[in-house]
Amino acid sequence: MAADGGNGQGPGNRYGQHHHRPRIGLALGAGVARGWAHIGVLRALTRYGIEADIVCGSSVGALVGGLHLAGKLDALEEWTRGLTRMKIVGYLDLRLRQGGGLIGGDRLVAEMRHHLGDIQIEELPSPFAAIATDLVTGHEVWMRNGPLVDALRASFSLPGVFPPVRFEGRWMVDGALVNPVPVSACRALGAQMVIAVNLAADIIGKSRRPGAAVPTAAGFDLLKLIDEEPEPDGESKGRAGFHVPIGALSRRIFRRDYEGPSLFGVMVSSLGIVTDRIARSRLAGEPPDVHITPRLGHIGLSEFDRADDCIREGEAAVERVLPDLQDALRVFGFSSPV
Repeated sequence: MAADGGNGQGPGNRYGQHHHRPRIGLALGAGVARGWAHIGVLRALTRYGIEADIVCGSSVGALVGGLHLAGKLDALEEWTRGLTRMKIVGYLDLRLRQGGGLIGGDRLVAEMRHHLGDIQIEELPSPFAAIATDLVTGHEVWMRNGPLVDALRASFSLPGVFPPVRFEGRWMVDGALVNPVPVSACRALGAQMVIAVNLAADIIGKSRRPGAAVPTAAGFDLLKLIDEEPEPDGESKGRAGFHVPIGALSRRIFRRDYEGPSLFGVMVSSLGIVTDRIARSRLAGEPPDVHITPRLGHIGLSEFDRADDCIREGEAAVERVLPDLQDALRVFGFSSPV
């Protein structure tokens, strides 16, 4: 059952009231391709003996967190490290004529179902919430029950890129629009100590790369990877085998004489700016006990093929906050395992 944010009730403490350490909540933030850093964060925390009792995630944070609790983190890491730009294009099902987004997402959902099957959220070993946004009311929604794949797909439904998802009778879009780093959800579900992973904190790294003509916050343009060549039937067939209608819209999207930011780049970067500002506001009012901030500003939001760099930086970000982790655990009366 999905619950509006703020109405969540904390579950019973599976460790008992007198357990020797605090219930730890892990809030995994939104960040599109930068979300692969969550894999490195989870690896490093596990290496230091820190396991979350509650996991909440927005967008790609929900994806990584859900797969982690389902025991599929190894499979996810292997898949992400093997991504290339053309493999990414192979997962895209472009829809320029219909639907609420440029990318249908069916191939990505099929890949998730291949690994997750019909796992229900309530079957996961720890409490989990995937954050989404009700497209009609604008409410923050915590998806805590039902098919895991459907909840994850709804949580990363980036407006304009992926179409909204129907979940329990409501049209859902990306959770980053309302709660990019869901610290509040972790606390409401019973976490005493919250570790937050914020993927949008690296302001310096968001500057232009040396010699670049336009800002690179969005990374490469996925649409430009499809090398269209007009065919007799009035369609263009890209290298990945997609048929794209040749009309005013598609000509605008694929024109080659334009040197400024692309349509896709503008959309993704603009949404990144909005969610960054929302995250700052939410974190100011709901600060975590430990704030992990991977330095990812130099990695474009669509550069899904840079998993190696993201994972490495996720691990490094944990190393940088080890003193904070130790201090937080001591404050809660637990002898740090770090």
